[in-house]
Amino acid sequence: MENVEEYIGECEKKLDERFKQIDKVSYCNYVKVAEAFSYYKVAAMHFNGSTGYGYGDEGRDTLGKIYAMAFGAEAGIVSPHLLSGTHTLTVALFGLLRPGDTLLCISGMPYDTIRGVIFGEGNGSLKDFGVNFKYVDLNGDGSFDYEKIKAELNSGVKVVYIQRSRGYELRDALSCGQIEEACKFVRSLGFEGCIFVDNCYGEFVETREPCAAGADIIAGSLIKNPGGGLAQTGGYICGKEKYIDLIGKRLTAPSIGLEVGSFALGYQYYYQGFFMAPHTVAQALKCSLLIGTALDGLGYKNYPSADKTPYDITRAIQFDDENKMLDFIREVQYASPVDSFATCEPWDMPGYDDKIIMAAGTFVSGASIELSADGPVKPPYIAYFQGGLTYEHGRYALSKILRRM
Repeated sequence: MENVEEYIGECEKKLDERFKQIDKVSYCNYVKVAEAFSYYKVAAMHFNGSTGYGYGDEGRDTLGKIYAMAFGAEAGIVSPHLLSGTHTLTVALFGLLRPGDTLLCISGMPYDTIRGVIFGEGNGSLKDFGVNFKYVDLNGDGSFDYEKIKAELNSGVKVVYIQRSRGYELRDALSCGQIEEACKFVRSLGFEGCIFVDNCYGEFVETREPCAAGADIIAGSLIKNPGGGLAQTGGYICGKEKYIDLIGKRLTAPSIGLEVGSFALGYQYYYQGFFMAPHTVAQALKCSLLIGTALDGLGYKNYPSADKTPYDITRAIQFDDENKMLDFIREVQYASPVDSFATCEPWDMPGYDDKIIMAAGTFVSGASIELSADGPVKPPYIAYFQGGLTYEHGRYALSKILRRM
């Protein structure tokens, strides 16, 4: 493509006002984080690790409190012992559900890796422990199907589950406004159980989180938005104290709950990453909008469409051509600071039904708050793009992508 820099400049001009709005949201979220740090008097001592049982680990306990305050929740768990988003969701669901209970997902079939957790056969899934599962698809326009939700919601349902992000589906992420509407509807039907939101990729994208929109529990990964690109592993779970207490007993043991849990390496990067997260998420959103606008101008369909501000940091780009999809993802890898020399190839990645190609030349392995892209290699050949610690990185990657395409 000729005049790549000129074309990118034209895209940036179109996005000027939306970039300014993203900065306003970022500042609003920064204030919440800063006030939580101040309220709980975060000090250097909180960065210290602990060993053994970890009794009285102030760094661990205070980290959970500042997450809860910033996210509008009563209590929180933030732990490096939560190994991924899938593991975090697993711990939370096993903490909340009992044999004979029903889990009802009202945002369609959940993401690939959580399916084995919910209804896998003979692998220690919720189904193996006698937990039932039902789901209701979203409407074609991505809205909740309230008639079907009403038909499926009964006394056996103990957890209503909402997946905020799209996973590998072709839909927009859910806004907190949509989640709030769904929560109110479910409560209007007399539901008294737990409303659970998989918040992965959605943290700090809006000025509030799902806990402020009616959710009882939210959960996510620290190598996505809230880790700010600095957390090296871990997950968080925030929400109502009675549910956090149950989940804490699953994280450790029923007899000890959240009283234990040591981490000898310390918590500095967890605190610092959360402090950086509102700004980092804003950078990722700007990367998403720039790449979406540029590819939309070349005729490629985007989810969300290029004229919308996203409700999470992910973007789906439809290529309808295997080679074009592979080229796009490989250029993201070639533009990465780590392993830029590597050529991505599709492979049978654990937890997925199809071969996956993944570009993740990241400082933290697999961190999708960093600039990355992936997707199942099957028609209509969708590349799922996310992240960007800096806008400059996203712009640089786009210039390479456009020259290749």
